[in-house]
Amino acid sequence: MKEMSKVVFDIETLACPLPSLDEERQAYLLKYASTEEEKREAVLRMSLSPLTARLLAIAMLNPETGLGRVLYENPLGEPSGSRDGSASLIPCTEAEMLARFWETVPLYPRVITFNGRAFDGPFLMVRSAMLGIPVTRNLVPYRYSAMEHCDLLDQFTFYGLTRKFSLDFFCKSFMIPSPKGEGITGLDLGRLVEEGRYVDIAEYCLRDVQATAELYRRWEGAFEKRNSK
Repeated sequence: MKEMSKVVFDIETLACPLPSLDEERQAYLLKYASTEEEKREAVLRMSLSPLTARLLAIAMLNPETGLGRVLYENPLGEPSGSRDGSASLIPCTEAEMLARFWETVPLYPRVITFNGRAFDGPFLMVRSAMLGIPVTRNLVPYRYSAMEHCDLLDQFTFYGLTRKFSLDFFCKSFMIPSPKGEGITGLDLGRLVEEGRYVDIAEYCLRDVQATAELYRRWEGAFEKRNSK
């Protein structure tokens, strides 16, 4: 099988404040939430939709070189390097993040994600449409081929035939350093924004793509390279 250029990407998102929505949309989102716990869960789920959340970061990594960059929200930030020296950290507005992403992604025939067909790809495409940013590539192509978009959650569950687990669970099972290893999870993003810890969010997103890249290498070694001989 001919080698092709690849990029691993991952995004971080944050739900908009519920009161910022009109009453009709608030009522729709809370329609089946009868307890305070159910309301909290409904608000948390808002971060999964481009209609109710914004981008905080997009990380991209070349799995061949281990080098990449993170486009991330940071109103007062300056470009810098990641703590491990593997990536450039570039502060942007949300629109700038999207525009730069769509400039870059067509350069790579294959994209690699973890659950990117169900979440990252659709989020980026719809959010771009909402902000008037041209989409330069379909991130949700034909599902049953890993050539254009290799979604590792699809691959390791054989397209949903077996149980799904989180990236953190896969990493621990494959003895790959987990992106949650420094005590930050997706539930902490709102607090980090409030505290102005934008660089910590960028680093967290970078760890996600680094873990995804290593998981891809395991998948590639076990399945793809062997089957292409």
